[in-house]
Amino acid sequence: MSQYNKVADQVVEQVNTVSDAMRNLSEVEMVDIATAPRETVWEDGKVKLYHFTRETPATVKTPLLISYALVNRWEMMDLQPNRSFIRKLVSEGVDVYIIDWGYATRLDRYKTMEDYILGNINDCVDFLRKRHNVPNINLLGVCQGGTFSLIYSSLYPNKIKNLITLVTPVDFDNTEGLLFRWAKDMDVDAIVDGFGGIVPGDFLNTGFDLLKPMNKTRKYMALPETMKNKDTLMNFLRMERWVADSPSQAGEAYKKFIKDMYLHNKLKKGEFELGGKKVNLKNVKMPKLTIFAKDDHIVPPATTKPINDLIGSTDKELLEFPGGHIGVFVGARSQSSLTPKVAKWLADRD
Repeated sequence: MSQYNKVADQVVEQVNTVSDAMRNLSEVEMVDIATAPRETVWEDGKVKLYHFTRETPATVKTPLLISYALVNRWEMMDLQPNRSFIRKLVSEGVDVYIIDWGYATRLDRYKTMEDYILGNINDCVDFLRKRHNVPNINLLGVCQGGTFSLIYSSLYPNKIKNLITLVTPVDFDNTEGLLFRWAKDMDVDAIVDGFGGIVPGDFLNTGFDLLKPMNKTRKYMALPETMKNKDTLMNFLRMERWVADSPSQAGEAYKKFIKDMYLHNKLKKGEFELGGKKVNLKNVKMPKLTIFAKDDHIVPPATTKPINDLIGSTDKELLEFPGGHIGVFVGARSQSSLTPKVAKWLADRD
């Protein structure tokens, strides 16, 4: 075959790829995420508590409350029906609730970590204890929400039966992750004040993009191939919708988290205080499952692994997930292995 014919074939292939991509894109009517059936059972202002409804009774009797991070939205845990951490937990017999933090505006600029942890999380825990007539509940925290959950469980250990954290940092004196290095030189007061007391989600997303800048370039370079297959296209669009839906951060809470965690590592050192109370992780004595992602570039394993050394639990397990920060929720191994293990761990301690 002549060089001319090879080039001609490549051009035809590229034209066909673009044609398929444009046809698939034109057929997209809606990009739905977070479609697992749910009901709002409690709310306070912008904060809501969702219960994921079931067709059959739960086999794990103790309800599970999920505390997601303030950064980005919890919908990552229910991105699509066949990639849903939440749906899988429900199918494994767990009664699942999740806190929706809502969207912070300048009206929330003075909302503190105390408001989130001693207020919202504690209110949701008490609501579920009363609703299910149980002395304590199961708590699962994700990323920053896991740090919040550790703090809460140390202050209210009698209210938590079992504690799970996913990709959760506790040792912020780390040089492996760029976020941890950048934070050391961050003038967080200037950032918060410069944005009028609220930190925009777009600003935070730019920082996440800079952690691996070529990833975004590769993603868009591969877009024609991605769009050629309708299922792959929908996966891409769902993820893009989730990434773009990034809430702003309440200034006061953001300041305290950056200063006390990233700058001074107070939680690990035993120096962190909330609402005038010293937080001692040795008070975390309930069964504890700590999950980290081997290839996590946002929360490196080294920032998570010390959890089990810092807490007072005797029943504690450290579980490695062979993937990255997002793969914990949407990867094939999450569905086939990780989520069933979480459900079984809870069932064994119910």
